[in-house]
Amino acid sequence: MGQENGRDDERPAHRVTVAPFRLGWYQVTNADYGEAGDPALPVTSVSWFDAVEFCRRLSERWGMPVRLPTEAEWEFAARGGVEGRLYPWGDELPVIAPGRWKDGPERVGQGAPNGYGLFDMCQNVHEWCSDWYGADYYAESPLENPRGPAHGTRRASRGGAWRHHIKVSRCAARSSIPPEFRYADYGFRVAAG
Repeated sequence: MGQENGRDDERPAHRVTVAPFRLGWYQVTNADYGEAGDPALPVTSVSWFDAVEFCRRLSERWGMPVRLPTEAEWEFAARGGVEGRLYPWGDELPVIAPGRWKDGPERVGQGAPNGYGLFDMCQNVHEWCSDWYGADYYAESPLENPRGPAHGTRRASRGGAWRHHIKVSRCAARSSIPPEFRYADYGFRVAAG
């Protein structure tokens, strides 16, 4: 996890082990969430609490625990089995066509998947994680199944978003906002296991 030459909250880079888990191939869509609008767009403007409640309802429907991924799981998944690369596809920023992500996110799954078959990792919308955010957490993070600090005021999120000047993020890039906030560039994907 992390990047030694990244931002302060991404250091120190360290190796962790995560237990086996499953992660949604796509960001949760409007169709999944039951929202109006383009059914293939990622659902946005959901708070962390909204995302957790969706996972709870999905757990009941599927008869198995469904949740938000931890930061460690998300970063492991984003890397797609390739260690040390900045992005799921390598070390270079992609060339972004003019007009792409101009007014909102794109439909999920438009590009190629990463090495684990996951789409839109590090792009399209920020994705809520289960962890509380701690800027200095990596200095004390356990080496097995890190779950974030025990408490905090902001929830961790990962991935780039359509709204920013830089539309994609590095695998190690961290972000956070208060869990009650709802932004047009915030969505999520579900995890199990």
